Amino acid sequence: MKKHWRHSKAFVTLVFAAVLGAVSFPACASDYPNRPITLIIPAVAGGILDSIGRFVSHGMSKMGQPVVVQYVPGAGGSLGDAAVVRAAPDGYTVGMVASSHAINPALYSHLPFDTKRDFINVSHAVDLTNILVVHQSVPANTLAEFIALAKKEPSALSCGSAGNGQSNHLSLEMFSAEAGVKLQHVPYKGSAAALNDLLAGVISCMFVDMLSSKQYIAAGSIKALAVTSSMRQPDLPNIPTFAELGMKDFSGSSWLGVVVRTGTPKEIVEKLNGVMRDVMKDPEVVQKLTSMGVVPVGSSLADSQAFMEEEIARYGQAVKAAGLKID
Repeated sequence: MKKHWRHSKAFVTLVFAAVLGAVSFPACASDYPNRPITLIIPAVAGGILDSIGRFVSHGMSKMGQPVVVQYVPGAGGSLGDAAVVRAAPDGYTVGMVASSHAINPALYSHLPFDTKRDFINVSHAVDLTNILVVHQSVPANTLAEFIALAKKEPSALSCGSAGNGQSNHLSLEMFSAEAGVKLQHVPYKGSAAALNDLLAGVISCMFVDMLSSKQYIAAGSIKALAVTSSMRQPDLPNIPTFAELGMKDFSGSSWLGVVVRTGTPKEIVEKLNGVMRDVMKDPEVVQKLTSMGVVPVGSSLADSQAFMEEEIARYGQAVKAAGLKID
């Protein structure tokens, strides 16, 4: 009987030790990473998020483990955000986020997470240059002519977006307010669908990222009126910035960042931040991103947090001013 008890006691001790080891294992930062990392991209494959995600995943793989990309599109990126929150806070699930991450708290009445509470902002990764483009048939070749046309014929010009509350929709709303014009908003299921209709002449204009549009601008299918970046783009040197044209307070650029779930050990967050900063200052990456109209940032943890708070406040005001809400 005593022998049986000793064996049982030894078995319980081994089980307890195994369970304790399993519980503490994910939080161990010293050997991170020691297994594959999942990078969640809240969009379908092939878009701008995916393109930048490739640079991010390649950079993270230099830590010595493979990076598995998982696409979780839908609900303005909030489904991808929810997948990050459901994962263990161990650094093995990392999320890419877009401007919609800062828009959604004001736009959606019910999110399955709290954007400020449930995420750690690892890095403000890049800024995306957007362009106000019009169909070639629109009788305006400059921003001033476009604004004059819109004022002459209110709501006659239709402007597409990736959907209600998406960043290029809010860029449209903020532009319209500052320019004092009324444009007819046409929401689509993604920027690609809107761009296709713009090329076909179904809609008049849209805000679109440089990567998606520069080939059509070069071909003359659409006309570029202004870029949202602070400086002119090397690949489109003849297209002025909004600031140059007098709209110094207009901010129509969008951005991408990297987040993890709150509770992730500080050492792991710092290691991921270091990786992002290294990626975004790599000369080859900088050259490739710049040619895409993408500005590499790779900010510090403190700057990333401050930037996110500013964007949540800025977009919150824009959503409220536009009277937008999705239940």
